[in-house]
Parts: sequence; C-alpha cells; structure tokens
Amino acid sequence: MRMQLQAFVPLGLGLGLLVAPALSGCPYASQIQQQSLSSIPPHATPSLSPSSSPTSTPPSTTKKDLFLMNRIAPSTSELYISHADGSNERPLLPSTQAIYEYHASFSPDGQWITCTAERTGDGNSDIYRVRPDGSDLQTLLSTPSMEDSVVLSPDGKYAAYVSTANGYWSHIWILEIETQRRWNVTDTPLARKDLDTAMMNGYFRPDWSPDGDWIVFSSDRNTEWAGHGDPTFQGLSGWEHTQELSIYAVRRDGSGFRKVVSKEGYSLGSPKWSPNGKRIIYYEMTREATWGAHRPESVDSTSSVIVSVDFATGTDRKVEVGGEGVKTFPQFLSNGTVGYHLKGTEREGIYTTDGVYLNRTVRSPAWSPDGKMVVYEKTGWNARPMKKELYSWSSEWEYRFTDVFPQLSNQNRLAITEKQLGNSSIISMNLDGSDEVMAYDNSKSTLVSSALVSKGLAGAFQPSWSPDSEWLVFGEGAWFQSRAETGGWLVRATANGSYFEVLTHSNSSIANTSIINSGFPSYSHDGTKIVFRVWGVNSTNGDPSQLGLRILDLNTGNITVLTDQWDNLPFFSPAETPERIVFTRKTGVYNYDICTIRADGTDLRVLTSSGANDAHAVWSHDGRIMYSTGMFGFQYECALYDQTFQPYGQIMIMDADGRNKRVLTDSIWEDSMPLLVPREAL
Repeated sequence: MRMQLQAFVPLGLGLGLLVAPALSGCPYASQIQQQSLSSIPPHATPSLSPSSSPTSTPPSTTKKDLFLMNRIAPSTSELYISHADGSNERPLLPSTQAIYEYHASFSPDGQWITCTAERTGDGNSDIYRVRPDGSDLQTLLSTPSMEDSVVLSPDGKYAAYVSTANGYWSHIWILEIETQRRWNVTDTPLARKDLDTAMMNGYFRPDWSPDGDWIVFSSDRNTEWAGHGDPTFQGLSGWEHTQELSIYAVRRDGSGFRKVVSKEGYSLGSPKWSPNGKRIIYYEMTREATWGAHRPESVDSTSSVIVSVDFATGTDRKVEVGGEGVKTFPQFLSNGTVGYHLKGTEREGIYTTDGVYLNRTVRSPAWSPDGKMVVYEKTGWNARPMKKELYSWSSEWEYRFTDVFPQLSNQNRLAITEKQLGNSSIISMNLDGSDEVMAYDNSKSTLVSSALVSKGLAGAFQPSWSPDSEWLVFGEGAWFQSRAETGGWLVRATANGSYFEVLTHSNSSIANTSIINSGFPSYSHDGTKIVFRVWGVNSTNGDPSQLGLRILDLNTGNITVLTDQWDNLPFFSPAETPERIVFTRKTGVYNYDICTIRADGTDLRVLTSSGANDAHAVWSHDGRIMYSTGMFGFQYECALYDQTFQPYGQIMIMDADGRNKRVLTDSIWEDSMPLLVPREAL
C-alpha cells in the first residue's frame, strides 16, 4: 500500500524561456555546426588494398530497426612510433590506412608490431600486425567478439590475446597464425577447478616468457563484485565496480595454470617478463584506486607503484618505481632499466628509470626488445556526432550513436540530454536529426552550478515525453556523488521550449537538512502522474523517507510513496503494454538488479540475478526491457581506462518477465542508454 505524503502544489514559475537556437551554450557548437550526418566520422573506412583489410559488406537495401545507444570511448585513436628518447616521432600507419588503432606491442624479435583496431566498425575490436615501418598490415583475427591485447610468441608462430568469444567473458586465447586454429587457455577444466562462478572472472594483458614456455596475465577471478566510496547501510556508496587483480601464469596448451602473486585488496596488473625470464614486473595499486585511476576528477590524487617479483616463487618483491601518480604499463628494458607511463597531473608522460621523460599525452606505451623504439597511441575525446554509425551486432538493427537518455515521443520525435555534445540541456529533434529544438536551456538555469555541469555531475537529466508529446519532464540538479549535498528538482517544459515550471521542492544545498533531491522522472500512460526517485543526506544511513520511488499526481500535486528501498531510474512501460514501472534496485552489498512493479505498489518482480550490476533499464517500443549489465565483468584492466564510469557495461534485452535475455553489444567500451526505434517510425 502506498503512503500518502503532504501535498505539494506545482510552483508554476512561468519563467517563459525564449526558444533558443539549438546549439546555444554548447561547448562543441562550432564543431557540430561544421559537421553533418553525411560527413566522414571517426572509424570511417579509407581506401585500402584488398590484402590489408577485411572485405566490406555492401549496405543492406532492406530497412532495419534503428538501435540508438551511447558509448564512452575515445573518438579517435592513432598509433605513433618514435625513438625511445622521443625523437623522430611519426604515425605508425600511413594516413590512408589508419582508422582506429590502440594497445600496440612489439614482437620479441622486433620485426612486428601487433595492435587492436576497429576497422570493421566503431566498437568491434579485432587484432592485427604490421611492420615497424608501417608496411605489410595483416589481419590476425576478425570476429564479432572483442579481441584485444595481442602479443606474438618468441618463435612468431603463435599469438596470445584476449577474447570474449564463447560466452562474453574475457579470456586468454592462443592463435596458431598459419592454421588459424585457436583455443582458450583460461577456461579449461584445470582453470575451473577452484573457480567461484558467482564472482568476477576476467583475464587480461598476456605476455610471453622469453623461452615461449609460459604466458603471464592478470585476472580478477574469485574476487567480489565490489564498488567504491564510503560505507553505507548496504555496502559501499559508489555502485560502479572496482577491480582486484592478481598475476597468473599458464602454458600455451593450457597446462600449468597457477597464481604467481596476489595481494588482498590490491590490483596487480599488466605483467611483463624480465629479459632473462626470471622476474615479472607489474603495477600495483589499491582496489579503491582503480576507480580514481579512470576518473578525471580523481586521477591526479591517485597513485600506484611498479613492483617486480621472482616468477618461480612469487616472492622477493622489489619496488622498482615508487612515489606519487598513476604509474602503469611497466616494462623491463636493458641493464635493469624500467620504462612506464604516468597518467594524470602536469607530469603525465613516458618515463624510464635512467632519466628519460617524454612529456606527451599518450596511452599504452610499449618498447622494442632492444629498448630503442617505443610505440603508443594518441587519443581524441571530441564527442561522436549524433547518429554516427556504430558496429551492428544484429543483422536486423542498425546501430547508431546518441547522446544520453534518448526518449521517443508518441509522434516519433526524439528527446535527449545533450551531455556529451553540449551542456546537459534538453534537446528534441526529428529522427533524421532535423528540426532541433532546445526545450530547456541549462545554461540559463539558476538551479544548478555551472561548475558541476562542466564536470558532467549536474544538469537536466532523463527527459520523458507526455503522452500528447506537448511536454517534457526531467530532473534538473546535481547527480552522482553530489546528490546528497546538492539539490535536484523535477521540471517540465513545453516541447517547443517556450515555458517551463518546477514541480518539486529542493535547495541548492541539502546537506544537514531533510530536503530531498528528486530526479529521473517518467510519465504514466495517461499523463496525469510522474514516477521519480528521491535521495537525501540520510539515504546512505537507510532512512526510508529519503529512499525509493515516489509518484506525483499532476492534477492534485500530491506525492505518494511507491517504494522505500535503494531504488533509481524508473520508467513507465509503453502505452500499448500493461502499465508497469521498471527500475533499478540495490538488492545486496555488491549487487543491483532490474525490477518491475505496478503503479499501485503491488506485484514487485526482480528480473535479474547476475551478482553483478544490472541497471539503467528502459522499455523498448514492443514492451521488452533493455538495460546495462556488468555480468560479464571487465574486458580490460579497469585502471587503464579514461573518463569512464562503468567501462565493463554491455547492453542486454529481455522480455518484460525477465525471460529470453540476449546480449546486444560486445565492445571493450562502456555502452549504455539504448533506444530501439521500429523501422515503421523511420
């Protein structure tokens, strides 16, 4: 039964916002105005010789459903090579062949550079090799699964790499290059012998021993799905997973699987061999630090050390490089010298322990066997343009990029929060991108701090259309870590941007008060009610008055309690389906699940139980549920990402009752915010 709360009459501020130009206040405005949907975006396929890239498939003439989704990943990535002292830097690949390459490594004989590349589409990573002079580019393996972190064996006959084939988990695979025979060496009866399948189970960044007998790698197997932040009544406050890694080894045939070294509560990553094959070098940081290492507001205050141990025993621990800063990608060079990368602060760049410092903003450096050359990538973070083509994992759907919280009206008009492409304002447009209208200009808001907006921590989030398509309701305020100290309001605006009104009460500061941060609203079928989530300063202490979902009656202004648990992100089902509300609930210390409930508070159903985070659920037009999942774990070492929240996120779809779950994406990046548009609407 729902609890009746005090009535709250909508304020009806009637501030009468003028209809602003669609790109007003957008920091990317000049960039966007110069582009069109027909311009060449990143990942476009250049002219290549038939031997250097997969054969492209002609576009289908059959109309497909449109699958819009968001991706947090660099917009561009290009490999460079230089002398170890930084001189003679040049792009590794000719401009006619470079598309989107990263995670390069020299072969043990120095004759090849292997790398990951997305040459078949934005998001689909495959593995390649090329000569250090940029010639003879060859495909090692190209499939719809994620392939990454490829390294060649000393004899050049085999490649070890990471793949999500056969189950979506990241495992270490071996490829026999001549025959193309491949096998998994971390999902064997031996490796599964002491595996807890309810815990994390990913394998990353392999490296061959100098004699070719062993492969070392990092793994988070048998570790909890833990978050980050401060303790609460139900686990840590931050729901995004952190990562605890240990170093493991296995032989090429899958035998000899064993743990080399671990440290409880720490992440030991990116192992590399010493030239004599006796020691392993790796970075070491606390598990909590793996969150700060990939967050722009935290990376400058996060640190790691470079450590080596004896391979045979996992003992004789030596700190090779200490001090402050996120130090990763360690590698033994000649004469005991160590090379590594430092991320963050004004000291970011490539270092060696004999005094070399290259003050460059690069990622993933790897040195040649003689230590004379270094290869790395340079990335760009300009936002992908709306409706940029992405790799499609479905033959029935065409995948395209969108900014966050896409929602479709009953008249087939698209609304988004312009977060990556602007200043977190509410934008609406036709599905072809025409007739853009700024329904709510966040730059003119007096409710939120522009400083928080610029950091991506505040703004106008999650627009929801009224059934008649005349109104958009959304949350305006501070979200994420700031939600317990800073206000959040429900606001609705006319779709043409001429007027808005504030529907709920909050305050710029809610610290040490009982004032609520309200957000993430959604309209009911008949348009008379809005469901939303609440949060307050005492939510993390378990105060039920500051937890859960509420329903606002637009006719009376009454607000009633729907739930009083750690719930978020509610959405009413499509009008043509039985009326239910889908939402995310924290169901345990480490776990979030997708639930549905009726609007009267009855018939609660928990639809997921992966043990990992399942969240950000939305309805498809045909009454199914799409959501982001962490159930397959990380695809790469957590600390090595940049500017992400949940780099492990993949998108799934299921029936409204939780059956028929199906994976929709399989990339190395953070994928979320899906919207499925039927072909009839295009």
